[in-house]
Amino acid sequence: MHDRIVRVSTEAGLVEGFTRDGVHRWRAIPYAEPPVGALRYRAPRPARPWRGVRHCHAFANCAPQQRRYTMTGPGRYQPMSEDCLTLNVVAPERPAEGPLPVMVFIHGGAYTLGSSATPIYDGAALARKGCVYVSVNYRLGALGCLDLSALSTDEYPIDSNLFLRDLVLALQWVRDNVAAFGGDPDNVTIFGESAGAQAVLTLLAAPTAKGLFAQAISESPAAGMTSSPEIAAQYAQRFVGLIGARPSDAAHALMHAAPRDLVNALDRLIADTSDEVLGAFPAGPTYGDDLLPVEPMEAMRTRRAAAVPLIVGTNADEGKLFTRFLKLLPTTEHAVEAVLGGAGSATRDRIIDAYPDYPARNACVRIGGDFAFGAAAWQVAEARAETAPTYVYRYDYAPRPLHWSGLGATHATELFAVFDIYRTRVGAALTLAGDRSAARRVSRDVQSRWRLFARTGTPGEGWPAYTLTERPVMVFDRRSRLEYDPHPERRSAWNGFTLAN
Repeated sequence: MHDRIVRVSTEAGLVEGFTRDGVHRWRAIPYAEPPVGALRYRAPRPARPWRGVRHCHAFANCAPQQRRYTMTGPGRYQPMSEDCLTLNVVAPERPAEGPLPVMVFIHGGAYTLGSSATPIYDGAALARKGCVYVSVNYRLGALGCLDLSALSTDEYPIDSNLFLRDLVLALQWVRDNVAAFGGDPDNVTIFGESAGAQAVLTLLAAPTAKGLFAQAISESPAAGMTSSPEIAAQYAQRFVGLIGARPSDAAHALMHAAPRDLVNALDRLIADTSDEVLGAFPAGPTYGDDLLPVEPMEAMRTRRAAAVPLIVGTNADEGKLFTRFLKLLPTTEHAVEAVLGGAGSATRDRIIDAYPDYPARNACVRIGGDFAFGAAAWQVAEARAETAPTYVYRYDYAPRPLHWSGLGATHATELFAVFDIYRTRVGAALTLAGDRSAARRVSRDVQSRWRLFARTGTPGEGWPAYTLTERPVMVFDRRSRLEYDPHPERRSAWNGFTLAN
C-alpha cells in the first residue's frame, strides 16, 4: 500500500508530506534560512519563500554533534550539517470539527546532542488522539548553545543565545502556519525533556516568546545550565584556546573552523571544567541580553515570567542513568564533595544531612539526580505556586527489566509513556516479564493528562495545582496516586541552591 501525498500551503510555499497509519506527516520543513557562511553565529532569519512544491517526506540534517548520538536505527545515522533549522509536523488524518491544540516538542541532550528525528519523538500517537504535533531542531553545542558573543567583533559579529532565538523563531513559524495544518495558533503547548525542559522554562522568561504558547510542560528540567555574561565570557575564552586560536583572532577562527573541530573542542571544554564550579554548565542559555534579560528562576520569583499553566516534574531514579552513560552528574562521593564544596560548608552540610545514608552509593546517586533535576523542579514549583497554575509530578513507573538492570525509573523513561512507546516493538520487549497491562495503563494516564492539559490548561481530576501549604505531587506508577510534599527534607535542602553559591 502506497502512502498518500498531502500538500499544505505555508507562508513560504507549498510543502508536500505523506499520510500513513492514520496521520499526515511533513518532515524537515525549514523555518529559518540555513545558518551557514556569514550567518554562522547570527540570529536566525525566517526561511526564504520557494517556488513550486517542497518535498517534506524525509528527515534532513541534525545539528553537528558526535556521530554516535545521531543513530536512528541499527547501522543508520542521520546526516549532520549547520543547515539544520527545520521542524516536523504530524496531524491526524481524520478531519477535526475545529482547530486542534498544538503540542511543540523540544528535545533534550545536554544542549550538545539530539535531534527531532529520534524515533522515540515520532509523535504520531499524540496526534492520532487529537492534536497537531510539532518537533523542532535547533542549533546545538558550540554552534548554538555555547555563548561566544563576548568574542564578537565588527567584522565578525556573534549573537548570544542562538538556540533560544532558533526556538522563538520556530514558535513564530507555528503561530503563522499551524492553522493550515489544522492546529489552533492560540492554543500551543510547548513541552520538552531534560535540556529541552530547561529550554521550556527559559522560554517562560523570554519576552519575545510571550504570547507564542498558552501552556508549558517541563519534564526533568536540568539545573545549573544558565550562565551569567561573566561566566559565559570565561568559557568563551577557554574555548578559543581549545581550537588553537589567539584571543586577537578569536572571531575569525570561530567563523572558519570546521564544525567537527568545534564539536570536539566543546567536549574537551566540558571534560576540562567538570571538576570546577564556575557557576554553570558550559552549554546553555545566558541571561542579561535582549532575549533573556533576567535569569529564569529570578524572573519566576519576581513575576516577570509568563504566567501560563505549567506541568513540571522529575523521575524517581533520575541519577541512575548517569552512572552508566553520559557521566555528567556527581554520583560518587568524590564528585558530590567537589560540587557541594564550592557552595560553602553550610550549604554542603544542609544538603548532606537530607540524605541520612550518605556516602552510600545510592545516596550519592540520589544527590546527583536531585542536584541536576530535582532541585530545578522544586525551585520552579515553589517560585510559581502563588503566581501561576503549576502542577507537579513524579514518575515512578519502570517495568521489571529496568529495575533488574539497576536503572529503574531513571532519566527520560517518562518519554516511553508520553510517546506511547510501550505499544511499539521496543516497548513490547521491555514488558515481556508481565508488565504490559501496567505499562499501558501508566501510558494512558500520562498521555490523557498531557493531552487534556494541552487542550484546557488543566491536567484533569485528582491532580490539584501546587500550593505552598499542601504541595501536592502526582505520582505516576502501577497505581498512580497523589502525595503531599513527599520529600520535604530534600526539597528544603536544595532551596535556593545554585552552582554559584
